[in-house]
Amino acid sequence: MRGPHNLWRLIRTGATFERTGAMRSALEAMNVPPRLRFVARVMGWPFAWLGHKGDPSLPPVTRAITALGPAYIKFGQILSTRPDIVGFEMANQLRYLQDQLPPFPTEQARATVEAELEQPVDALFSEFSAPVAAASIAQVHRARVRETGEEVAVKVLRPGIVKAFRRDIDAFYFAAGMIERLLPSTRRLRPTDVIAHFEGVVMGELDLRLETAAAAEFAANTEGDAGFRVPRPVWDLSGRSVMTLGWAEGVSLGDNDAIDALGVDRTELGERVLELFLKHALRDGYFHADMHQGNLKVGAGGEIIAYDFGIMGQIDEYTRRVYAEILYGFIRKDYRRVAEVHFEAGYVPADRDVEEFARALRSVGEPIFGMEASRISMARLLNYLFEVTERFGMETRTELILLQRTMVVVEGVARSLNPSINIWRVAQPVVEDYIRKSLGPAALMRDLGRAAMVLSRFGPHLPGAVEAALIRVRQPQTPPPARLSLAPVAWFIAGAAVTWAVLVTVLLV
Repeated sequence: MRGPHNLWRLIRTGATFERTGAMRSALEAMNVPPRLRFVARVMGWPFAWLGHKGDPSLPPVTRAITALGPAYIKFGQILSTRPDIVGFEMANQLRYLQDQLPPFPTEQARATVEAELEQPVDALFSEFSAPVAAASIAQVHRARVRETGEEVAVKVLRPGIVKAFRRDIDAFYFAAGMIERLLPSTRRLRPTDVIAHFEGVVMGELDLRLETAAAAEFAANTEGDAGFRVPRPVWDLSGRSVMTLGWAEGVSLGDNDAIDALGVDRTELGERVLELFLKHALRDGYFHADMHQGNLKVGAGGEIIAYDFGIMGQIDEYTRRVYAEILYGFIRKDYRRVAEVHFEAGYVPADRDVEEFARALRSVGEPIFGMEASRISMARLLNYLFEVTERFGMETRTELILLQRTMVVVEGVARSLNPSINIWRVAQPVVEDYIRKSLGPAALMRDLGRAAMVLSRFGPHLPGAVEAALIRVRQPQTPPPARLSLAPVAWFIAGAAVTWAVLVTVLLV
């Protein structure tokens, strides 16, 4: 239930950060001004005793996040790829969240496998190891299929994980709703829609049948990509809470020493990660949306091996073209075209001035491109772009949230391999190739052909549809009389109830 009782969850979040010492560490890592640090500490200190204690053996921030639950762990995984935001020391601490979380007992995993696949584990697998990796949602066991002798990875959901995620997401919904009511200026960002998008993505990750299908589709799409591999799923050994993939050996993409020991060029590897992401997003419209180091490994031959397909991004062809044109415009410093694309796509209200918007975009791009390669950051660009579009009334585009977030994560992964990587130089040939194939004469003829195919399928219905539309134009219907709305009364009652609940909570605290 998304009611005021979630206020307790949010209070306990801050209390846990204060009790574990994570509040101070996080504020320092994020370079929060000293005055705000002081205010946050003073407000959090009286409630510290309400927080979770966590595992004292872990660093403060990692300790707090793991104590708070899976949704917070997901957020920490994202930050672990952004040393330019949280600092290298904090990023290294947060990498613990990627694949080193405490496992649950093997007996529980075997029981889940038997319940899901309706056969004893020993009848399905001749070998079934202890956990070899544990993450926020599931853990992986190395096994060997009894019938074929194939070595496989068996992924098993954590017990009770669905309930835990729903609890966290309900608290996020409550926080988003309160923000929209108390700060009307944030409504253009659509916080509730953002949480709804997050919920859809995460809840899909909790059904491993969907992840199995995603792995199969992603493997088919990327089969021809040199230096990239996706393990194939084993369908008859997979279900809602169990997924089986072919085993693929490799070292973590976050372990630079191990990569160097393989003799793999990290500079080329960083560029390949970025190029592959852009190819998958632009060429296929279907991309791995959780590309942190814990989900990527390097094989003995230098190939990148992708794992964990619970969060996949999908964008339609029109949105791909818009995104490519925006990137291409920034790369070429054609700010007028970038502005026009925003207006054509409806991202910026039509009553705003396109020339003024183009000048504002120039103020975003020029400082970025004037920096040396090691300081050029997609995160910084998106942050500046956010500030500009806010002034021009652009609403948050939920369909682009996952794409933009993944772009930032992938940049973080690439920089961990090569801190001086120039993301624009790497992105330019990929974006230019997509523009050439998708916006040229051949693409126009292809689009016209698709439109003709659609019209041919609906041809028998077109005369009737046109006639009905013309009749409606000639005989406009009179709108029904307005009815008395009880919405204001309902909002008043709801507001009074929320206020009362908050006061009771505060009194209890």
